[in-house]
Amino acid sequence: MRKIVYLVILAFSLQSHAQELNCDVIVNAQLTGNENVQIFKTLERQLKEFINSTSWTNKSFKPQERINCSMVINVNDYNNDNFQATIQVQSSRPVYGSTYSTPVYNYNDKDFNFQYLEFQNMVYNQNQFESNLISVLAFHVYMILGMDADTFTFKGGDEYYAQAQVILNYSRQGNYKGWKLEDGQQSRFILIDNILSDTYKEFRSVLYDYHRNGLDQMHSDTKEGKLAIAQSLSGLLAMNNRRPNSYLLRVFFDAKAEEIEDIFSGGPTVNISDLVSTLTRIAPMHASKWRNINF
Repeated sequence: MRKIVYLVILAFSLQSHAQELNCDVIVNAQLTGNENVQIFKTLERQLKEFINSTSWTNKSFKPQERINCSMVINVNDYNNDNFQATIQVQSSRPVYGSTYSTPVYNYNDKDFNFQYLEFQNMVYNQNQFESNLISVLAFHVYMILGMDADTFTFKGGDEYYAQAQVILNYSRQGNYKGWKLEDGQQSRFILIDNILSDTYKEFRSVLYDYHRNGLDQMHSDTKEGKLAIAQSLSGLLAMNNRRPNSYLLRVFFDAKAEEIEDIFSGGPTVNISDLVSTLTRIAPMHASKWRNINF
C-alpha cells in the first residue's frame, strides 16, 4: 500500500512540473503530392506527444495555466529521411476578466530542414545538440515561454530567452540554416539576438505594458485599458527611430496588427490621431488596417 501511495505522489509530482504547453501540431505534406503517406501521420503524432509531455521548465503549471499554442509544419519535399519544410508557430494567452485570448507569438520559420526516421526517439537535452528537428522545436518552445512570461511580468522571460540562446549556440554545429548571422535578417539568430539587445529594449517593455496595463485592465475600465495600449505602442517609436524597420517590429505586428485594428475601431472613444500616425510610421505594411481605425 505504501508503494502505491508513493507512486501516486510521484506521478502527481511529475505531472505538476510538466506540460507547460497545450500545443496543437499539424504536419501538412500536401505540397509533396504524397500527403497520405503514413510517415507524416507518425511524425505529427510523435511531435505532439513530444512537445506536450516534455518538462521544459522546473515550474508547476496547472491545466488551466498551460499556454495554448500551435505549430504547423508544411513539408515541401522529402527524400528518405531528409525533409525540407517550413514551420508556423503561434501562441496566445488569456486576457484577465474575459473569455478572450490574445495572440502573443506568431513566427513563420522558413529555414526548417531536418532528418527524421519513422518512430525515432525524440529527446530534448538542454545542453546538447540532438538534431535540427529537436533544436528548432525547442527553440520555439522557449520563445513561446519567454514572450508569454514577458506579458505577465516585466522581463519575466529572461530565463527562457537565455535557454533559447543556448540552443542557438550549440545548434550551429549542425550546419543547418537559421542559426547564424549570415543566414539573413529574418532568422532565429536575428530574433533572439534582437530580443536580448539593448538596441531593442522597448520591445519587452511594450509586451508587458500592452498586456498587463492595457488588455488585462479593460475588463474594469475599457477606456483606460485602451489608453494604456496606445501609450505602450508609442514606446515602439523610439525603437524604430533607433533602428528603422527592425525584424522585431515585424514579429510584433504579425501577431498584433489585427487585434490593434479591432481594439481601436470600437468604443469607448479615445484620441487616436497620434496612435494612427505612430502605427503608420512604424508598421507601414499594415497601413490598410490603420486606415480602418476610426473610433
